[in-house]
Amino acid sequence: MKEYANLFDLGGRTALVVGAASGIGEACAQGLAAFGAHVACADLDLEGAGRTAAGIASEGGQAEAFQLDMRDAASCAAAVERVGAPDALVITPAINVRKRAIDVTDEEFRRVMELNLLGTFRVMRDFGRLMAERGRGSIVVFSSIRAQVVEPGQAVYAATKAGTLQVARTMASELGASGVRVNAVAPGVVETPLTRQIKDQPEWYDAYARKNALGRWAQPSEMVGAVVFLCSDAASYVTGSYLTVDAGWLAQDGRFTPPL
Repeated sequence: MKEYANLFDLGGRTALVVGAASGIGEACAQGLAAFGAHVACADLDLEGAGRTAAGIASEGGQAEAFQLDMRDAASCAAAVERVGAPDALVITPAINVRKRAIDVTDEEFRRVMELNLLGTFRVMRDFGRLMAERGRGSIVVFSSIRAQVVEPGQAVYAATKAGTLQVARTMASELGASGVRVNAVAPGVVETPLTRQIKDQPEWYDAYARKNALGRWAQPSEMVGAVVFLCSDAASYVTGSYLTVDAGWLAQDGRFTPPL
């Protein structure tokens, strides 16, 4: 009988997690290591990436840390030279500028696009090329529910997340024949450094919690299951997907319960 119990085993594999210093990236690095992967923890924040790698090592896992600036082509090239073709690539970093579209400056637009879309694309392209040449691998990129639904102040961020989703789908189509799978994870509201502004405003924070079916925010650790699944053999027939981890945010129309 097929060894289904081993479907999630990542022993002997290398996983590169970009954005591993904090938040979702840190949790994903820890989770992949827990399933046996050797994790390369990359981040602009080298000290934070080092802490993540040290924490993994202290639990008996295998990890290393190095600095990577997704906005810089030379930094990405150096990362490719260092890591080679990983078995799994997870990309999490993003920034946001919360303003009405008519108030966003060209500089703010470029800054968000440069990291969220161009930087993400650059890492996917550079490592995806090597993975395709080797003939296997899994790329997991973080999109968002904002690729599908928006609210005031999200124009540029939402555009980058929709763009990230479409890049992932296109690369899934292009690299599938080479044995490389590409999928996007779409979180709902997650307590991370990026959303600290919202947590500091109770009315805003509570409104978001009430919007989803579970009535609460997610912790970064709750993104790990989806990432481990997509990086493992359990997802061997999954590519081009948009996997929502949003507590039903996109599945329902608000939290009002009508009389039935």
